[in-house]
Amino acid sequence: MIQLEHPALFKTQSYINGRWVEASTGAAIQVYNPFDQTLLGSVPDLGVEDCTRAIEAAAAAFQEWRDYTAAKRSKILRRWYELQLEHVDDLAKILTLEQGKPVAEAKGEIRYGASFVEWFAEEAKRVYGDVIPGHGSDKRITVIKQPVGVVGAITPWNFPNAMITRKIAPALAAGCTVVIKPSELTPFSALALAELAAQAGFPPGVINILTTSDAAAIGKELTSNPKVKKISFTGSTRVGKILLRQAADSVKKVSMELGGNAPFIVFDDADVEAAVEGAIASKFRNAGQTCVCSNRIFAQEKVYDEFVTKLAAAIQDITIGNGMEKGVNVGPLIEPKALSFVETLVQDAVDKGATVLAGGKKAVNHDLIFEPTLITEPSTEMMVYREEIFGPVAPVFKFSSEAEVIALANDTNYGLASYFYGRDYARIWRVAEALEYGMVGINTGMISTTVAPFGGIKESGFGREGSKYGIDDYVNIKYMCWGGVS
Repeated sequence: MIQLEHPALFKTQSYINGRWVEASTGAAIQVYNPFDQTLLGSVPDLGVEDCTRAIEAAAAAFQEWRDYTAAKRSKILRRWYELQLEHVDDLAKILTLEQGKPVAEAKGEIRYGASFVEWFAEEAKRVYGDVIPGHGSDKRITVIKQPVGVVGAITPWNFPNAMITRKIAPALAAGCTVVIKPSELTPFSALALAELAAQAGFPPGVINILTTSDAAAIGKELTSNPKVKKISFTGSTRVGKILLRQAADSVKKVSMELGGNAPFIVFDDADVEAAVEGAIASKFRNAGQTCVCSNRIFAQEKVYDEFVTKLAAAIQDITIGNGMEKGVNVGPLIEPKALSFVETLVQDAVDKGATVLAGGKKAVNHDLIFEPTLITEPSTEMMVYREEIFGPVAPVFKFSSEAEVIALANDTNYGLASYFYGRDYARIWRVAEALEYGMVGINTGMISTTVAPFGGIKESGFGREGSKYGIDDYVNIKYMCWGGVS
């Protein structure tokens, strides 16, 4: 049992139709701390029957929730936001214990996640329509926006709080109801949010949380059930493609935030120290387990040696360990297969001629912590060039010209995030426009914010989360033509 200031936040049951429930089969999932593998607790292992029940509850609740005034929905969302900030310490502790990231970073995620609830509490009152000049003297045209209906949201383990709020806050603001499937590795953060949602005053059935180990079966039910009108998924491109195929049969509205292979470019006129700082923030946050982490770092020939020397020194200052301990910067990877994959990537690079300048192996006395690693002189034949690393490994490639690095940066099926450092404003414009990515960080390694549209292109998905655009995926546009006015 996790010790909290407010123990009611630690829930071990799923949440359907305003009730805390067990699986209909009685099955359960055990959840472990990735740092030391201690058992944190268990949650119900729900099946398709339970999922269908949650969908039906959400569909029934939609009839009431959509008819709430925007101001009434806004007030409830605002209270949910306030409760999350009031309980930031407990929510962060739950998150760190089940996910592993340092508690200071976890608190940052809680505040980041809550900011979406605050933002869309305000946007709920701004889902405006239009009056369009008619095409005839007796015609008038109006356009309104209406909630799509029940939303199925599937969220990952790396940001178990913020990925939920970023998806469902705009859905709820628009008047939709939601069925959420969090990762079975990190269910407690989702359930804590449900407890606070109940306290905030959401009616039964508006928010439903399904814990399960059978992601494929639940995903199939969410994508095939005709009562679900919209799917929002964050996860791998492979799974995203499966869900897209399944959702196609009922032509659901879909948004996808999938894999990434972010370039991080350092031009020869860059502030190298600032670039190192940005690379550390972008690469090693959450032990490298974010979709927008810099994956391939490119440094121009003139500054390559200076950059890698300073980056190596900065990596040495990173403190690894238990995320609950003060001063720790990097915690464990989420599970053994994640560590094994990172080990494979590093070994492949070494076997093909790269040099490990820092780190390069599993940390001593820590089963799932991989040392922050710097690889120099890698090549495009190595796995670290093609694969999404999802770990604390930074390969730094050397390049000579702007044209060369643009070609290298775009040489991937992914198109989520990208970064570059430089001072020449003409080149900044050229490069920013040439990078085939949904998001570009210019002289910064941190780009995520509530007020900007988050999302990718190519095989990194489509749709945008956050900002004024974030609510668009949860509404249908209805055109009404009024005749006989003259």
